[in-house]
Amino acid sequence: MLYKLNLEHILFLDIETVPQHQNFSDLDEAAQILWEQKTQYQRKDGYTPDEFYERAGIWAEFGKIVCISVGYFKTQGDVRTFRVTSFYGDEPDILKQFKQLLQDHFSHVKHLLCAHNGKEFDFPYIARRMIINGINLPYKLDLFGKKPWEVPHLDTMELWKFGDYKHYTSLKLLAHVLGIPSPKEDMDGSMVKDVFYKEKDIDRIITYCELDVVTTAQVFLRLRNEELLTDEEIKKV
Repeated sequence: MLYKLNLEHILFLDIETVPQHQNFSDLDEAAQILWEQKTQYQRKDGYTPDEFYERAGIWAEFGKIVCISVGYFKTQGDVRTFRVTSFYGDEPDILKQFKQLLQDHFSHVKHLLCAHNGKEFDFPYIARRMIINGINLPYKLDLFGKKPWEVPHLDTMELWKFGDYKHYTSLKLLAHVLGIPSPKEDMDGSMVKDVFYKEKDIDRIITYCELDVVTTAQVFLRLRNEELLTDEEIKKV
């Protein structure tokens, strides 16, 4: 089935998230208690709720999106390009711009969304943050009533599992074993919070997010046994 999909019908994406506040002490008392309860089973080795707050960005109830990067293929004759763009700023604006993109260009039945670990993280996270921000879900994220085969989502990690549901493979590891050249990244996911709150360097986060989108597309091409993208084919728009 992968070989039958038209690459131009797929929107590849990645999100970067941070805790809603820089410090645990910035939460109101009710939120602090709820955070303590939410993380009681994840916290080990004597971590306090305050110390564990560094990881709050991975939960949509306690985090927020600071960047959504997307990429899509365009083919004109024999010329293939992969166009990458990003949405950033205030979270409601990010979500509204992303929703507008889906409605304007990726709203048909043929269109699919693709992310690495997207079904467990990116897609539900975006949907939850839209609900929290009072934004109606676009069709591609509203899964209510859809049968499993009607859900318009692809996940490169799920594709790599081949039915092995206990298997987790990071995007970086998958790219490595598939022989995809590693981009020159100067950060990883654990650094996003400090880069956002302390360094206030959103451009660095955008670059990191866009590199993951490109890598996801490269993995997808390898899963189809197709030629990888060259630097010349990747265009920032």
